[in-house]
Amino acid sequence: MKAKAARTAAAWRVYRDVTKPGTPGLLARARAIPRMIGAVSRGEFGSKKNLMLMALGVVYIVSPIDFIPEFIPALGVVDDFGVFLWLISGMLGESGRYVEWERKLIRSVPS
Repeated sequence: MKAKAARTAAAWRVYRDVTKPGTPGLLARARAIPRMIGAVSRGEFGSKKNLMLMALGVVYIVSPIDFIPEFIPALGVVDDFGVFLWLISGMLGESGRYVEWERKLIRSVPS
């Protein structure tokens, strides 16, 4: 139950961040994800640990192996949805930080 509340709180924080004036919007964050993945893999931004955890989340969602099998009514989808919610909120949060990092980097480059 605590994990569910934590995922919901994280999703709510990301929603507030996306809709806050002056912060990167949803589209800017979504477009930044491929650039962010490249920057993380080159060691320029963030940690590879977060990227690997998100990759494991994607694998878990698409994998036929689950902690709670899909054939159990209602519960089988709940774990996938929880991982999906964690994945989306994490990706949007990280990509927002990445866009802010890019903006600071661009401002610091002398013309």
